[in-house]
Amino acid sequence: MTEILAALTVAFAGYVLYEVFKTVSQPGSDSQSHFQAAPPKDTPEVASVPTPAEPAISASAPASATSPEPAAAEEKTITLRNPSTGETCPIPTNYRFAKKWVKEALVAEGLLKKVYKNSELTEAVSPKVKEALEKLRNLEKYHA
Repeated sequence: MTEILAALTVAFAGYVLYEVFKTVSQPGSDSQSHFQAAPPKDTPEVASVPTPAEPAISASAPASATSPEPAAAEEKTITLRNPSTGETCPIPTNYRFAKKWVKEALVAEGLLKKVYKNSELTEAVSPKVKEALEKLRNLEKYHA
């Protein structure tokens, strides 16, 4: 009985591999085109044409004064560093995905009363946790 089941499993795996390779190796087919969503048809296309009321950005203006992107990029690169071990990690955007030492640091700094389990994160607790994460982010002690 197990020999029959093993033979059927091998045959099925071979069939799946054959179909995958047949689809991928077809010339002129884009394997990514199956996964791309079609653009919505009910939204009108708006052309970006400057009007006389809109001033044009001059080429002589410094890039940092006209573009807020460098500040946003700098904000994303801030990482936290564990002062005792030197381990670094990106700033968590969600408490559920924060490393254990970050959660313990929140308690050690007095920003939270305890380390919360995922099941304890209710609507009443979540704003407090987000505020505590923001305060920890601003502490120089944990900057990498």
